[in-house]
Amino acid sequence: MSDVSLKGRRVAVTGGFGVLGRAVCALLLERGAKVAALDKANRPDDAFFAKCSVAIGGVDLGVPESAAEAISSAVHELGGLDCLVNVAGGFDWELVGSGSIETWDRMYNMNLRTAVIASQSALPALKESGPGGCIVNIGSLSAQKAARGAGAYAASKSGVARLTEALAEELKADQITVNAVLPSVIDTPGNRESMPKADTSRWVLPRDLAAVVAFLLSADARSITGALLPVAGKV
Repeated sequence: MSDVSLKGRRVAVTGGFGVLGRAVCALLLERGAKVAALDKANRPDDAFFAKCSVAIGGVDLGVPESAAEAISSAVHELGGLDCLVNVAGGFDWELVGSGSIETWDRMYNMNLRTAVIASQSALPALKESGPGGCIVNIGSLSAQKAARGAGAYAASKSGVARLTEALAEELKADQITVNAVLPSVIDTPGNRESMPKADTSRWVLPRDLAAVVAFLLSADARSITGALLPVAGKV
């Protein structure tokens, strides 16, 4: 996948200011894409984001109006939109028995609601760009089997998987593909801090996951849709 070209592809990345989002943006730029990074956080005072065509902070993807405004700005700056990568999301560890229903609501809102609203906001521009558009969602292997303490998170990521499958079927006639990557644990500073005793040797590097995303955005993946692709780390 190292030779995959994205030259001229216009891509919006939600959650673009985080560790994974930044890795995705960086690799897409290297492969020749024009990138719009969107995030709920304020835009970092970082020269990296000057390389993007646009970087928009303060975007609440859980609010349709906020998402639509940000996507519209991205489309304007990019001159259209070919692809959307839904990275925005989060994780909470909490046991079901001693936990709160608010955690389930929060995981739904962060991981599934944002992906649904961002996709709905991007669809008019993706369809206008014609055949070859694509959406890639960041799911999780937890969607296939929940670990202890990950019930709410796994349920929300299972929703992302079903969203991916349903939207893929819905958009076949438009020749727009919709796929998801299902990583195991991603090697981020936050995960290392929360799991200091874990064996990180097989965790997924953000750039490695970004490379799989880049492939799914490329012309080489034009016949793949509705796929839930496990990215389970080094073996």
